[in-house]
Amino acid sequence: MRTDRKNIIVELSTDFALDVIKFTRELSKSERHISNQLFRSGTSIGANVREAQNAESKADFIHKLKIAAKEADESAYWLELCRRSEFLPTNDDLEKNLETISKILSKIISSSKKGKSSNYQIDTLPN
Repeated sequence: MRTDRKNIIVELSTDFALDVIKFTRELSKSERHISNQLFRSGTSIGANVREAQNAESKADFIHKLKIAAKEADESAYWLELCRRSEFLPTNDDLEKNLETISKILSKIISSSKKGKSSNYQIDTLPN
């Protein structure tokens, strides 16, 4: 992975995974199954983003980011269940950060499909 430039999506997805780890410790006290599911999907986003940084081709890069986007969507589902449930803890910051990550992933995937740089580095947040 390139380390000479700041890569916001790598940083955000790693920070998100760390926050998910903390939140799922609390969540597991109420609901172990949802906690485990959120833990898997929430940490998988960053793992796939990191894999994409060393993609073998543009198609591989896009594929790995699409997997990260799917994991983000699944994470949003588990967080929504927490929010809508009467007895589970919630975390508004996680939901907000996940929304930002999803927007960035969507933008990178879209830009990559249009033929822009396959080694997409982003150092600003989308509008």
